[in-house]
Amino acid sequence: MALNIAVIAAVAAVVDLVPGGGRGAGIALQVIWLIFLATFLWFGVLMYRQNRVAVYSLGDRRRALLYAALAVATLTLTATSRLWLTPGGQVAWLVLLALAIYAVITIAWSARRY
Repeated sequence: MALNIAVIAAVAAVVDLVPGGGRGAGIALQVIWLIFLATFLWFGVLMYRQNRVAVYSLGDRRRALLYAALAVATLTLTATSRLWLTPGGQVAWLVLLALAIYAVITIAWSARRY
């Protein structure tokens, strides 16, 4: 436990004291974020490959709605920083994500009824 705290304190000292440390920390944060997004994308591709037959058995309308909901959720999450700048944007963010989640849940529920 003490070693973990010492490591965090050392990294914080480097970021604070070394010239350009803040920029380096920003780059490291961006790299970690990109790795997270790449892992999320890889998981999505893996799930699609495993459930390809189930996705195609949804029919054209429900499959199009599923893809549209996923696209809306992706774009909304991508624009989070801009949407949260205004109160209207915050409401739009919540509504868009709620509708996308509702659409995905409704499609999954209707597909399991058969």
